[in-house]
Amino acid sequence: MATFLRSHRRRAGLTLESVAASAGLTKSYLSKVERGLSTPSIDVALRIARALDTDVSQLFSDGLDGTATTVERGDERARVPEGASRAAVHDAIATRRIRKSMQPFVVHPTTEPGSDYIEHPGEEFVFVQSGTVEFEITNKVIVLEQGDSMYFDANTPHRMRSISANRAVLITVVHDHCSDQTADTTPPAPDSSSAQPPQPDRPRGKTTVS
Repeated sequence: MATFLRSHRRRAGLTLESVAASAGLTKSYLSKVERGLSTPSIDVALRIARALDTDVSQLFSDGLDGTATTVERGDERARVPEGASRAAVHDAIATRRIRKSMQPFVVHPTTEPGSDYIEHPGEEFVFVQSGTVEFEITNKVIVLEQGDSMYFDANTPHRMRSISANRAVLITVVHDHCSDQTADTTPPAPDSSSAQPPQPDRPRGKTTVS
């Protein structure tokens, strides 16, 4: 991640200050990420990717594939390291696909919620693969068990924790509206034969001006 961030930022002609400001981070923190001294949480990684106008998957993958169909084996997942204050371990999946509209993760929540609520652009879908998880979102506490799912606006402050005997496992899919804007939405140029409205027939002969 560190090498990609630094090289991509420099290729784009962006400064640490501008990227940090766009992502809502401090310059010193972003510098630590670029030097490999800190690993951002998923919500922070999404904000950095948006500031760099790139796919967040590129932050977690060494190789990208431009084909329509990509396959990723279970032992090839890119794990986001768990920090001291991290509320969950995230495995980034489908990281080789370029310019995805969705960002999927396998999430392993801890038994203690994060100290801060998470919020980031887009929408989020959560499916509980195993265990039980407790979600705090706005002023609600929602308990999800195996097979349950939830869909919500990701810019709503939220956090979670595993409350089952065995650590819960979730499938989370994040959709960032900004990723859809990379598609070409320019309307086709009009056909030259129909670009101008038909002209009325001009009267023949001389025209008398009074």
